[in-house]
Amino acid sequence: MLKKLVLFDIDGTLLLTNSSNRRILIDALIAVYGTEGSARDHNFAGKMDSVIIYEVLKNAGLNDEHIAENFTAVKNTYIELLKQRLLPEDVELMKGVPELLTALSSREDIALGLLTGNFEGSGRHKLELPSLNHYFPFGAFADDACHRNDLPAIAVERAYNLTGKKFEGEEVVIIGDTEHDIRCARTIQAKCIAVATGTYSAERLRAHSPAALYDNLGDTEKVVSHIVTI
Repeated sequence: MLKKLVLFDIDGTLLLTNSSNRRILIDALIAVYGTEGSARDHNFAGKMDSVIIYEVLKNAGLNDEHIAENFTAVKNTYIELLKQRLLPEDVELMKGVPELLTALSSREDIALGLLTGNFEGSGRHKLELPSLNHYFPFGAFADDACHRNDLPAIAVERAYNLTGKKFEGEEVVIIGDTEHDIRCARTIQAKCIAVATGTYSAERLRAHSPAALYDNLGDTEKVVSHIVTI
């Protein structure tokens, strides 16, 4: 019987990509808009891909209307370039991730999904390279909303459509590496397990009062125990 819905962020939580990902986005922006905006130095951590595109282009003086007119084109260009150019050697799995996903997926009381700022096409490709994609039959992505805080409710609805169970409140656990993951969990009274494997330090994450905080996901037994009892 399902008791918990566990939603994973991708970048900084499950894996890291090297500088190729940023370079690919820059090339897509230049191809469609003729400028990379502030993408070379912009902080991407915890942000939706859609938001990143708007922010970096507005920093170059483009207005919302101009960005919107070509948004689908730049999204599709970025995803296609990523599929062509991002390689397995460009992806680093975070400590303990394969073991944790194996353990969680073997349990009958846990459903797994994604809650990520990636577009689905780019996020799925990142997961496919280290053979993680099959663990996540559904998710909520940057394609689905303009704000990360809207994603938890979408993920819960998709979990219901797939499993027939309406997960509520503390039955939902979001695992992520930024304050944005902690904040979005609170929109549905879910719990957040924060992990300091991205750009946020443990001290910075602790200031946002997650339900639990780990330096990494390496202790499979401890993390699984925390998920089921939190």
